[in-house]
Amino acid sequence: MAGQKVLLVEGRDDEHVMVRICQEHQIEIPEVEPCDNDSQLLTEFPIRIELLDQEDVLGVVIDADVNVSGRWQSIFNRLSAVGYVDVPRQPNPSGTILEPVAGGLLPKVGVWIMPNNQDPGKLEDFLAFLVPPSDPHWRHAESCVDSLEHPRFRSVDRSKVVIHTWLAWQRNPGRPFGTAIRSRFLNSDAPQAQQLVNWLRVLFG
Repeated sequence: MAGQKVLLVEGRDDEHVMVRICQEHQIEIPEVEPCDNDSQLLTEFPIRIELLDQEDVLGVVIDADVNVSGRWQSIFNRLSAVGYVDVPRQPNPSGTILEPVAGGLLPKVGVWIMPNNQDPGKLEDFLAFLVPPSDPHWRHAESCVDSLEHPRFRSVDRSKVVIHTWLAWQRNPGRPFGTAIRSRFLNSDAPQAQQLVNWLRVLFG
């Protein structure tokens, strides 16, 4: 009998993006579970590992935010605490995957740190990679956001503001992220998206 396939993500936007990308690339969609925020995901992560076994697969997609090394250290500590050995000291740029140890009970585990396992950022920074390079409105959206004299958003949320500004200017304004991918406003075949797709395929088979 096939084991469980579970993908933990931070929130609903992440859920819709991951489901849509899986659909676009004909990947068997795992059970995608939003955890409301990164803190809740980090709490849930080791609990879910202990509820699964060697036949199962658990994936995690989490934002780097401002510090990739700090985020990975949080993941590293949890993986080590539940019994994984040879956990890399740095995340794999192609997405980290830990195979189950022969004779053990731990599931196969994969971790993807948004946007690309190397740079600070979040889901919206990953989506920026999916904007067609020739799109004339993207740079204008960035310029508009950066020209605000007294922005009301935090600097760490700039990518959110830019992507939502850009989506507001599309043929069907304000589409949610998953719908924007389905409508081809965002290109799920972009090289950075393909890296995520490759990780998903290797992880969930």
